[in-house]
Amino acid sequence: MRHAVIMAGGSGTRLWPLSRAARPKQLLDVVAEPGGGAHSLLAEAFERLEAVLPAERIWVCTAARYGDQVRAALPRLRPDRLVLEPVARDTANAVGLAAALVAEADPDAELAVVSADHVIRPVERFAATLSTAFDALAARPRALVTLGITPTAPATGFGYVRRGPATEVPGVAEAAAFKEKPDRATAEGYLASGEYLWNSGMFVWRARTVLDALADHLPASAEGLARVVAAPAGPERDAVLAEVFPTLPKTSVDYAVLEPAATEPGRVLVADLDVEWLDVGSWPALAQTLAVAGDNAVSGLAVALDSAGNIVLSDEPDHLVALVGVRDSVVVATRDVTMVCPVSDAERVKQLLAAVEERFGARFS
Repeated sequence: MRHAVIMAGGSGTRLWPLSRAARPKQLLDVVAEPGGGAHSLLAEAFERLEAVLPAERIWVCTAARYGDQVRAALPRLRPDRLVLEPVARDTANAVGLAAALVAEADPDAELAVVSADHVIRPVERFAATLSTAFDALAARPRALVTLGITPTAPATGFGYVRRGPATEVPGVAEAAAFKEKPDRATAEGYLASGEYLWNSGMFVWRARTVLDALADHLPASAEGLARVVAAPAGPERDAVLAEVFPTLPKTSVDYAVLEPAATEPGRVLVADLDVEWLDVGSWPALAQTLAVAGDNAVSGLAVALDSAGNIVLSDEPDHLVALVGVRDSVVVATRDVTMVCPVSDAERVKQLLAAVEERFGARFS
């Protein structure tokens, strides 16, 4: 059967001080709703998958410290579909743990791996492409299918995948090459060629395929995860997980699974996902999910006089942010931190947080 897991363990440091270690970006109610109010990126990801799968086949993988918040945010998530990482050991182990538990529940499971911090419109087109990616597994059972976003600009912040020969499944091609984040001129060439897609970091494969790949290329992780699943579900398994998981080699699923597989012609496929796609990983990206007031993106109480191009957010219901003559800045007020920076320096917020932690420890993290 078809299953999906939402990867929701990230801490979102580039959205500090709104996103914190105790409450990361995917759990914040930042996506504006047409009738007022807002919902979280995680809730949106879950609802998006419900257009393809029943709720009982949707899983969430997150850090153990976020477990209670995820349960509260997703009332339709089955308790036994929540996968909790005791510590962060990068995506190969997170995906491997989820795949091992899904395969235990359904040995023949086909598994989509999606992110918790994307905004995708329209949902119907996403659902159709995800279904097509699942269909590709019927034609090529050992395939690893990545979802490639139709690019709309020469973005330098995303990786790219180049289409190769078409497969027997319409809308799915063999992946000819994966490219790291390019410079501007290279990205413009990619866009002009029409051969490249943005690499979304979302995948579809058989759960057993991923576990076999880990056994071949990351045996320490495969053996450790097998020990976890061999323990009876409940306190005994939790104890084994707490013992084993922190010892697993820390590496990405791209390095452990996709890169080795890409050396086999036709093993890695790419499905075209032609949607409006927003990877909410920075303040300028988040601004696209906020309400617009005048010439500013705003959330919370704010008044802006002769000010434009700003991203303004107040996380306190009784705290007003008032601007005069401010241009192209990020202004964020929380209970204990006020952060101001030019929009052009928004990518340096992670660096700013590191400086804060160097001076104050984890007090404001």
